[in-house]
Order: sequence, then C-alpha cells, then structure tokens
Amino acid sequence: MTPRPDNQDLPGHTMKQMPATSLFKDHANTYAAWSVKNPVNNHYDRPTILRLAGNLSGKRVLELGCAAGGLTAHLVEQAAEVLAVDAEPQMIEFARQRLDNKALFKVVDLDQPPDIAPSGSVDVVVASLVLHYIKDWSPLMRKLHRALAPGGTLVFSLHHPITGWLLSDQADYHRTELVSEVWDWGGVAVTAQSYRRPLSSIFGELRRAGFAIDTVEEPRIEPSPDIDAELLHALNTQPFFLYIRAQRD
Repeated sequence: MTPRPDNQDLPGHTMKQMPATSLFKDHANTYAAWSVKNPVNNHYDRPTILRLAGNLSGKRVLELGCAAGGLTAHLVEQAAEVLAVDAEPQMIEFARQRLDNKALFKVVDLDQPPDIAPSGSVDVVVASLVLHYIKDWSPLMRKLHRALAPGGTLVFSLHHPITGWLLSDQADYHRTELVSEVWDWGGVAVTAQSYRRPLSSIFGELRRAGFAIDTVEEPRIEPSPDIDAELLHALNTQPFFLYIRAQRD
C-alpha cells in the first residue's frame, strides 16, 4: 500500500516515539497550525462528518476531541448549540481563542470519562478521528448513550481497521493493540500511537451500549483545486478512515 499522504515518513527529521495520550500535548502548536490547512481534514474528514450528522440547526451537539476547533467552527456555522471537549487544555485554549463565546468548551479525559453532559441533554455526538486513541470504549459509549436524547445520533470517524492491521505485527487480528506510524504535519514529522481493533469490537461496543448502527461509509470525494492529484487518488482508492453513524435505541 502507498504510504498515507497525511502520514508520510519525512527523511531528515527526528522522530519522537510517544503514547497517543501525549501526542497532541507535546505538539499542540504544530497540530493547531497544520489542522487548519490539512486537505485531508478540510476536504475528506470534516465534510463527511457534517454530512452524516445532517441538519444541525438548533441541535444540541457534543463534540469529542475538538482539538483546536477546526470542526467546531463548522458546527457553530450550522447554528448548532455546541459543547466541545478535549483532553488537552492547550487545545481547548486554541479553540476558545478561535471561537470566543460561540461554543462551550470543557477539558475531559475520554479514557476516564465523567458524565460529560446531563442525561438526555444532547441531540448529536460527533467524534472526528479521536476514538482510536481510546483503548476501552465501554465506559465512554455508556456515557454517550446516557447523554443522548432518545433517537439521538452518534457520528464518528476513526482510522480504518485495514490500515491498523497492516501497521500491526499481524499476530492476532482479534485483539485491540497499539500501533505506530509516522505523520507529516506540514513538514514536521511525528510518530504517533493509536489503538487498532477488529470490526467486531467496533460494532460490538456500539450494540452493547444500546446503539443501532445506521450508516457505515468509506467515502470518496470529488476533485478540488486544494487537493493534488496524487493525494486525491490515494484518498479515493485506499482505506483511510471509517465513518459510522449510530442511533440511540
């Protein structure tokens, strides 16, 4: 498989091995700057999340892993009432500076989630490329199911399970395990870790928490002047991200 264009190994850079939980803390400034202009975020991931989330006008939206507020800005533009959470205080500060008082922000560790929002107080939960940093989904999924109103929607993206399997030692597909890869954030190379898990675990955790699977997507996108031909071809022919929309039963 051709290396993922957003995660290329760049020669001449010093690579730092770090756990997933510290990646965005150690490289907060770099990520905040890169996420604004990254074509994979801007033309592939965020538009898909927003399309699957549907009409958000007047909806109460909980965003998990808001980082520097790139997706948050789009949610606010759609007239949603947004509570955005992230584990890193510096990311929350970047997002606050970007959006001022147009959204509420809260520091939350999704590995050990509190009751993020009152029971039944959320219409839509969105999680863009964050759940693969969480090893145990069970506590979080139960909290999200509780926070959502009946019929509420959970929309999320995560690294594609095929990509995760290829990054692993391929000793046991059925286990959940850390994998590493090198990412290029606008010319700065970082080595990150995330959890890959089998498809049965992804869908099993949702069902056990009480969610009904509504949509599963591996999107393709149209050409854009902001995406070079090589990147567009890779996005449309390789497994990058998996998108799931689920409903609270």
